[in-house]
Amino acid sequence: MLKTVEEQRKFFQSGATLPYAFRVKQLKTLYGAIKKNEDLIFQALQRDLGKSPFESYATEVSLVYAEIKHTLKHLKGWMKEQSAPTPVQSFGAKSYIHRQPLGVVLIMAPWNYPFQLNMTPLVAAIAAGNCVVLKPSRYARHTSTLLANLIKAHFSKEYIALFEGGKEVNTALLNIRFDHIFFTGSVRVGKIVMEAAAKHLTPVTLELGGKSPCVVDRTADVEKTARRIIWGKALNAGQTCVAPDYVLVHRAVKKELIQAMQQAIKEFFGEDPLQSGDFGKIIRDEAFDRLQGLIEEEREKVITGGACDREQLKIELTLVDNPALDSQLMTEEIFGPILPIIAYDDLEEAVRIIRSREKPLALYLFTKDKNLETWVIHNLLYGGGCINDTVMHVANYHLPFGGVGASGIGSYHGKKGFDTFSHAKSILKQTFLFDLRLRYAPYKKKLNLLKRIMK
Repeated sequence: MLKTVEEQRKFFQSGATLPYAFRVKQLKTLYGAIKKNEDLIFQALQRDLGKSPFESYATEVSLVYAEIKHTLKHLKGWMKEQSAPTPVQSFGAKSYIHRQPLGVVLIMAPWNYPFQLNMTPLVAAIAAGNCVVLKPSRYARHTSTLLANLIKAHFSKEYIALFEGGKEVNTALLNIRFDHIFFTGSVRVGKIVMEAAAKHLTPVTLELGGKSPCVVDRTADVEKTARRIIWGKALNAGQTCVAPDYVLVHRAVKKELIQAMQQAIKEFFGEDPLQSGDFGKIIRDEAFDRLQGLIEEEREKVITGGACDREQLKIELTLVDNPALDSQLMTEEIFGPILPIIAYDDLEEAVRIIRSREKPLALYLFTKDKNLETWVIHNLLYGGGCINDTVMHVANYHLPFGGVGASGIGSYHGKKGFDTFSHAKSILKQTFLFDLRLRYAPYKKKLNLLKRIMK
């Protein structure tokens, strides 16, 4: 492992990854490798998470394709030196910013979107000119193995290497000095990553999670709101970092919203959602048991769903009415197909609930009130989100994606991903044609002139 990183460092220092042509070639190679293995990717995701080919393409593969295409279209412009203004005290000089790759970077990906969350940051790291070590999650073992074979078949390990395994591999990698660590996962493990990185003063990008609320105002189109919330919650059986975690709905439309949600569930997944091929499964036994325990704790408040099939690792999309704010369901990230619904009477009440928790990765507001929309965007602190939709902001590579506070550090996607894996080097180039002697000692009688120049 250490030997591989040392080989990558030598390869990087050779300058091989710097040219535009090299980066473009690697991105095209990655695109072709994914195209060639598309059916195998679908199969791996189905075996790991029960995803249908449609969902696998929509939420994983297509997003990587789009990221590569967008990057190829704009990479030359991103790599160009960016001119900057020069202040009068450096008259005669020109200033510019040169973006340079960081070196050898580590990408640690989670199990919930095991293809997309490995590949999207990899695209950015390649585009920026780095060498990369990939570490997929062991829990999505079929996708991990597929990725290992794909990377090995198309890239030299001195350029891109992938290590499979569990905690012991993570620990060994974190003991090695990298030039950047990009981690997607839980807050708990994020703290471990940041602590390990601090020993080497390694910069980190942490894409974490949290309890992302949906706020439904009384002016919202209830039917469309219900469909969009249920769609966002049902993706990957709720195992999505930006999934709606709980709903705060104005009491005047709560009953109507619940009825519309129940109808949406039936429309999407039929009378028996556990048998639907369009609804995914829970990743492993331990996660299933935790989620089933959350349902049992609130069994009396379950208004829809609640059925669990351990053999299939499937849990119905479950609506829970008004759980206590200090319950487990409302104090930890759910990360599964359980959706608490809490009524509020005025906005201040909803805001208190949101602000009593860590800053969320996402927030979704459903309203026709433009003043409310403006107030929420300007006054509540969260990573990003949607107005009158869920999750879809993540699919827009023009928008940087990331958290704030406990929901994450840094962001990526599109140009922001390129910047994340680059160092912006500031350069001032002065002319030899003349020399302003004002700055040189002796300074006697020069202060007033300096003040006039720098006004």
